[in-house]
Amino acid sequence: MESQLGIFKHSFDSRYSNWAREALDELPDCFTITDPCISGHPIVFASNEFLKMVGYSKDEVIGKNGRIFQGPETDRRSVMEIREAIRAEKSVEISLLNYRKDGRPFWVLFQMCPVFGKEDGRVINFVGVQVPILRKVRSEKKLCKDGTGFGDSVFRSCRREVCLDRVWAVSVESVGSHDDREDEINEPCESSELEKTKANTAINNILSVLTHYSELTGRLVCRKRDFSTGNDHLLSSLNISLGRIKQSFVLTDALLPDLPIVYASEAFLKLTGYARNEVLGRNCRFLSGTDTDLATQFQIKECIRIQQACTVRILNYRKDGTSFWNFLHISPVRNATGKVAFFVGVQIDDGCKNQERQSPETRQLGVVGAVKVAVRGLSMGAGTS
Repeated sequence: MESQLGIFKHSFDSRYSNWAREALDELPDCFTITDPCISGHPIVFASNEFLKMVGYSKDEVIGKNGRIFQGPETDRRSVMEIREAIRAEKSVEISLLNYRKDGRPFWVLFQMCPVFGKEDGRVINFVGVQVPILRKVRSEKKLCKDGTGFGDSVFRSCRREVCLDRVWAVSVESVGSHDDREDEINEPCESSELEKTKANTAINNILSVLTHYSELTGRLVCRKRDFSTGNDHLLSSLNISLGRIKQSFVLTDALLPDLPIVYASEAFLKLTGYARNEVLGRNCRFLSGTDTDLATQFQIKECIRIQQACTVRILNYRKDGTSFWNFLHISPVRNATGKVAFFVGVQIDDGCKNQERQSPETRQLGVVGAVKVAVRGLSMGAGTS
């Protein structure tokens, strides 16, 4: 157990140092930091205020996935929305019903954002802030005879334990039946502008600490993906030529870690449902999902490693979560000196029947040929080495 906790702590400390832990613990916010690079996407840091809120000790939380705080009445659609945000490497803000260690449910405004490595644009961590939500008190139309207003189900509010820092909260445990209370806690609980502001402020403060201490270790992080490519000049000239190609394809930079996408065709954006700014800078594996075959992914990785072309049929996922069988061809693209500068990936929806005269293989090779001609021609003119 100790060795496992050591791995999770090292994941955090190697990026930010031990001092970052002390600085984060001084923040008055409820939050966790997770590491998507470790199997299971575990929590590697939990604030003291968060631990007080959920009733767990630090050793019970570190190394666990955030789903330990979910329970029988946690909305599955909300959970899927969070998972999709993680897969798409983007921020999300949502009201969520969580559970404490003793089983008591409570509503939070959950705001999560990715933290990117400045040197390569990879997602390093996710910061998840939880702000307890208090539903506004609402009275029934009719009051009791004594004028107190404490009639049946007189107040519609979240439980007192939900409203940790609101002294004017009203506990539904003092009124109504047990069934009323269960209905109340399960009823959707919307956050206020004040709670949203509190979450935004917490996110900014946490990211400020992480950014500062990553500078001390020389492993800088940032809130937005920021990458530059050795092929920048070539790409700016290539855009016009590549824009003439009507098939679905992406171009990834072989000179940068993790092969980020540096060009995506209009047909690719239409096929996957993503906007261009949601695609550029990311590795193509963001299209993978729950049922994507790992063996096929490994085959692609090996072909890229040895700089060889390959053709596979792989299950991918669109932005809206729907899956499609991708008949995918990947090929290295060399510049004028013979060095691999890019990889081109050409996608065809295997389930889409069309009236194309050419076979899928011929169409894919046509795209690869057009990209290679454009890259070699422009790199010769630019003197790219």
